[in-house]
Amino acid sequence: MNKVILVGRLTADPELRQTQSGVSSCRFTVAVDRRFADKNTGERQADFISCTAWRQTAEFVSRYFNKGKMICLEGSLRTGKYQDKNHPEITHYTTDVFVDNVEFVGGKNDGGSQAQNNTYQAPRQQAAAPQQPAPSNDNMSYGNFGEYEELLNEDDMPF
Repeated sequence: MNKVILVGRLTADPELRQTQSGVSSCRFTVAVDRRFADKNTGERQADFISCTAWRQTAEFVSRYFNKGKMICLEGSLRTGKYQDKNHPEITHYTTDVFVDNVEFVGGKNDGGSQAQNNTYQAPRQQAAAPQQPAPSNDNMSYGNFGEYEELLNEDDMPF
């Protein structure tokens, strides 16, 4: 399963673009705070995660979100690679979140009141072949968690 859910702030205004065939796309970066503060400085660090939205989701993000606004998004990870233009022997690897759904997060000043419905879910594409019903999770077993020790505070963290 490849599923990502992030809550963070946009680091810049999203930029809406169109492909040559007229399909909308929007790239933006989300700053997501880490759960624990740095032991030395006491400051929380953040990860800066590149995201890409397509079609109606891209238009929605570009219309209702801007720099500093909180966003909750759901999507999947995509990896890629490309050769450096100036140094062809160097390969760069990329990891992006391809966004399926977005939601407003926070209060009135964080963008939560800008739309009547605080959730946007992209319409599902119809598959050419008939789909099988999704398996039920009712009978799934997650194993024995007894061998894992509970960490009581962040000083117990191994990193």
